[in-house]
Amino acid sequence: MSSYPLLSLAVWIPVAAGFAVLATGADRNAALARRIALAGAALGFLVTLPLYAGFDTARSGMQFEEIHAWIPHFNARYHLGVDGISLLFVILNSLVTVFVILAGWKAVENQVAQYNAAFLIMSGLMNGIFVALDGLLFYVFFEASLIPLYLIVGVWGGPRRVYAAIKFFLYTLSGSLLFLVAILYLFARSGSFAILEWHLLPLALHEQVWLFIAFLVAFAVKVPMFPLHTWLPDAHVEAPTGGSVVLAAIALKLGAYGFVRFSLPITPDAAHELAWLMIALSLIAVVYIGFVALAQTDMKKLVAYSSISHMGFVTLGFFMMSALAIEGALVQMISHGFVSAAMFLSIGVLYDRMHSRQIADYGGVAHTMPKFAALFMLFAMANAGLPATSGFVGEFMVILAAVQFNFWVAFAAASTLILGAAYTLWMYKRVIFGAVANDAVRALADLSGREYLILGLLALCVLGMGLYPQAFTEVMHVSVNDLLQHIALKKY
Repeated sequence: MSSYPLLSLAVWIPVAAGFAVLATGADRNAALARRIALAGAALGFLVTLPLYAGFDTARSGMQFEEIHAWIPHFNARYHLGVDGISLLFVILNSLVTVFVILAGWKAVENQVAQYNAAFLIMSGLMNGIFVALDGLLFYVFFEASLIPLYLIVGVWGGPRRVYAAIKFFLYTLSGSLLFLVAILYLFARSGSFAILEWHLLPLALHEQVWLFIAFLVAFAVKVPMFPLHTWLPDAHVEAPTGGSVVLAAIALKLGAYGFVRFSLPITPDAAHELAWLMIALSLIAVVYIGFVALAQTDMKKLVAYSSISHMGFVTLGFFMMSALAIEGALVQMISHGFVSAAMFLSIGVLYDRMHSRQIADYGGVAHTMPKFAALFMLFAMANAGLPATSGFVGEFMVILAAVQFNFWVAFAAASTLILGAAYTLWMYKRVIFGAVANDAVRALADLSGREYLILGLLALCVLGMGLYPQAFTEVMHVSVNDLLQHIALKKY
């Protein structure tokens, strides 16, 4: 299978499908646009499955590599490859795209072709980020992926969509400019844009510190980390359901992926020196943002703040720099992709019926939507970190690593088990249980077949990962150990 350009197919099939959808034209061809979009998303997902089936978990280094000349004058190449760290994110992104296309099947009625095309093109570009091994190519994908998401929020979002879209774009673009400066400096030092060559550069500590700070600002905005997180709740609240799903399930992972692909291997000494800062900011996200989530009255905003808190576990795991911690952080990223997608899709189901995200407008939904209530309970429990769900695995691994690292760090991190349960179950109780709140709730219809299929598949993902995490962790072992051995070698 390595002889086939599977990575290029994973990148360019969704992009090509996106342009094919655009070619359908006006909304009179909306049905055709939806069918082409679903076929493109499904094909894009199917070509990622051989990557998992053919991945050699005992082999070190990149696999399925593709190398072609791109800009010879600058020694920039079209270089793709995956290892145990990046493989699962390509599959996750492609799967989530299928769910998003299905979720918008009936909910989006205006500019249907443009809506679906934006998601498909963004899916391909995000796959490009996860597989690019050339710094310039990575940057092109990294920046280009902003455009579809900006349009999704700004065109199909809520009443304050333009404000939210511009705020999102300015925050992320500002951080990316520092990232550009960093990769240009690395090119000047190495004469190449090859990321794997940058990993071997003998950089002095002061060089590493400045590069680490540039990477930190760029990736912290994407995660987002405290105090650069304020754009995310606005973007989530105003984004359509599909936009919130991709934003939480995939886009937030790009920043965390940047830390493990750039910050740790290129600037390992600076990462050791500044680990205390990263751990402190991560714990603030876990604890403080957890309390902020408790105060929310809008379901989407509550889950948005919950995402920031859960992503704090990811950065915490990375900078404790042990195999258990880093693998736990990576598992948490995958799990959060499943759980956050499920939570936002569930809220979207309610919003499509009631056109309200306010918790106070609901109550007694279990009486009229029992199937939905059962699935939503599973996702709420996973969000709270219940054992046997995917939400438990990554958090448990990171907390266990934190106990070995420092008791007080572990104590603060473990508070998420209480806070997560508090804000998630507070929302679930008021929305789902109790007497039927009003006539609008009394008139609610339970899940359609399409909605049941989407949420049912996500439920299988959440339970499957919770019950058999080895299918995910065994892919990561060798790559994580290679990274740790690299970090342990001083470069100055």
